[in-house]
Amino acid sequence: MSHVFTRNLTFQSNDLGKEATIMLTFDADMKGLYEDFFPVVWKVSKFGQTGPYRAHATYTSQLAFSKPQVVDGNIIDAETSVKINVSEKTSLTEASEVYHFSSPESGIAGVLQAVNNTGAIQDIAVGFMTPGDLMPKPALYFNGVGDGSHVTAQFTPVLRAYITSDYEETAIIRGAIDTPAIWSQDLAGLAESTTWTLKRDLATGRYTLVQA
Repeated sequence: MSHVFTRNLTFQSNDLGKEATIMLTFDADMKGLYEDFFPVVWKVSKFGQTGPYRAHATYTSQLAFSKPQVVDGNIIDAETSVKINVSEKTSLTEASEVYHFSSPESGIAGVLQAVNNTGAIQDIAVGFMTPGDLMPKPALYFNGVGDGSHVTAQFTPVLRAYITSDYEETAIIRGAIDTPAIWSQDLAGLAESTTWTLKRDLATGRYTLVQA
């Protein structure tokens, strides 16, 4: 079992010059992205035109599979979940309309696996635990997983930030975001707590996130 780490991220601005919305999601280049699975919006934070603003986000590397509840393209909650580590696998079953993930056991090296053994097509999400929450935060959403099929996730915590107001938290992103990311970080490589300042270039209108 690998060591579980926590990353406390703070995003701030002061007299930004123009109101902006930061959207955070784990949409790093992965095989099958937007085909077999879809990223989920983690955080949406607004920063005002004048004055100081600050937003916080906490990530832990304890991964989990969940049976998501989806309403209007948003994952509103999870019916059940199981904590899992890299190189482990679990099985989703159903009895009397109650879903259950089996206790994780050794699986394929380097990936997480969940097998659908419910007898019907299911949606499955992979995400991460956050302090104080019973259910994990979804990061990647797999829909239409057939009975007997398995979800294989090679999750790397590369977080990206976008300036966009087109999404809300927990929304499933169905296609590539049409604006380039202003920031991308592998959270495993950061210190436990970091602060990032949002700045806007007056000449170009471009936004950057710079470590404070």
